[in-house]
Amino acid sequence: MPAASIMQEMPCSSAEVFALLHDYSRRLEWDTLLREARLTRGCTIAQKGATSLCIGKHLGGCIGIETKYLTFKPGEVAAVEMINDTPFFEHFAASIRHTDTPTGSLATYRFQFTARPRYLRWILHPVMRYVLQWETRKRLKALAQFLGEVGTPNT
Repeated sequence: MPAASIMQEMPCSSAEVFALLHDYSRRLEWDTLLREARLTRGCTIAQKGATSLCIGKHLGGCIGIETKYLTFKPGEVAAVEMINDTPFFEHFAASIRHTDTPTGSLATYRFQFTARPRYLRWILHPVMRYVLQWETRKRLKALAQFLGEVGTPNT
């Protein structure tokens, strides 16, 4: 199962980054990959057990991935697993861990997935891993830049 880890320095504390990252009403202000992001199935706040739907822009293939929060510890870590059926993912899971540093915090995003169809995994896995790493780096840099420009989520 392909996996990767991407780290990004953030200009704010772990708690501030975590709060903005999981605020679906503000997600599209900084997220470079998504054209839609919302909580689903009656959920009104991000928390353990909550579900969300994120739909990608053009490069994301306009694919909607619905996930369920398996772990949600504000300021520390959140982990999700895909719960819907998509054309290119048989399985997808990700986590983001936050660690405070003297100048802000460090966000570490990890993902793993299994591509479909099975008979094309030999080519899909390396290509999809590369694209996901590239998009994740871009998204985390955009988040850091957004936080640096607007300050903390409460401003």
